[in-house]
Amino acid sequence: MNSVFEVQKTIREILLKILDHHSLEQLNKIPSGFNNNLIWNIAHCIASQQVLVYKLSGLPLQVSDEFLSKYSKGTKPEGDVSQSEVDEIRGLLSSTLNQTIKDFEANIFVNYNAYTTSMGFDLKNVDDALNFVNYHEGIHTGIIMSIRKFL
Repeated sequence: MNSVFEVQKTIREILLKILDHHSLEQLNKIPSGFNNNLIWNIAHCIASQQVLVYKLSGLPLQVSDEFLSKYSKGTKPEGDVSQSEVDEIRGLLSSTLNQTIKDFEANIFVNYNAYTTSMGFDLKNVDDALNFVNYHEGIHTGIIMSIRKFL
């Protein structure tokens, strides 16, 4: 397996453990001083990966438009997430990564609309996007670890 995917797999396994070891109430709680919660950060990682890898490649996404509108950059929690939504997010953590690996191995990422992130990273192709996804998910994993201290 490509080392980029090994890193992403490890991050996603950490996020799955967060889901498994926190109650619905804890996943939804926004501690004082924070703008979002555990579940938003986890779902945001999925939404961002889909946009950066698939949308910018001009390919269909594996998540709904509704999912993107709730968890994309610039959004914040608008209410508590239900257990069924947590279950959907849990499934997407694995399914989106597994499908991305299959699609990468099938060489479907031919085109890419270059994009400069808000941090100034220039993404010129899917390889750049996949590397940035790991950086981005690492940042949000750190935020998640900080939020956990206040639950």
